[in-house]
Formats: sequence, C-alpha cells, structure tokens
Amino acid sequence: MNIALIAHDSKKELMTQFCIAYCGVLSRHNLCATSTTGKLVADATGLDIFKFMSGAQGGEQQIASRIACNEIDLLLFFRDPISVKPGEPDEAGLLRLCDVRNIPFATNIATAEALIHALERGDLDWRDIVNPKR
Repeated sequence: MNIALIAHDSKKELMTQFCIAYCGVLSRHNLCATSTTGKLVADATGLDIFKFMSGAQGGEQQIASRIACNEIDLLLFFRDPISVKPGEPDEAGLLRLCDVRNIPFATNIATAEALIHALERGDLDWRDIVNPKR
C-alpha cells in the first residue's frame, strides 16, 4: 500500500514516535510524506520515505494530487486542531478527497493505530475488490 504521512509542527514528534513503534508494519509499504515530517521519521526509523515539499510550500497539495489520482491508499495526518499556525496544512480538502476516493484517513493517533492494526491483519485490502483496476 501507498501510505502518506503529514503532521502539523506540534505533532511531528508524535508522528515520529508512532512510526518508530510501527516501523515493522510501515517498512512493508511505500511511504511518502511532506518534507520535514518525512525527514524526521526517516532519520528516526531508517524507513525509506519519498519526500514532497514542505506543507507550507505545497507538500499537502502534492499528496492531495496523488490521492485524486488514486495513488495513495492510506493517509495519516496528525493535526493540532487547537493551535494551527498560518501556513500549516489544512485537512478539509484532503478529507474531501479521501471521502471521494474511499481512502482511510486518520487525524489522530487513536485512529492511526486502529488503521495500522487493520493493515497488519490485511483488513484494508478491500480497495482491490472495490477498484480492481488499481
């Protein structure tokens, strides 16, 4: 599966710790991320991560375009709903695209863990049945 990682500045450490904890599962998939998040996670885990531009420079739009083209299967976007800074990615457009394309989308660690466990069990393979041309 193709998994995208995005994190607001205040959640980058949480994303890094999450990826350390689930490195074994994540290593079996193709990962991409916005620039800073991808670098932090790759440095901490050794995972191979394709890095887009930073969120402020359009990295989330690059990921959104991959979602629109059915090239992302799972999105983990750890967001800070309380103190979003100007220039940080906004999840509304990403959420809309994920809903249109039936992409599982986690905005917090609890949902991300549920999706990772489902991924590990093979429960997310339904997309191949729904959209066999992928």
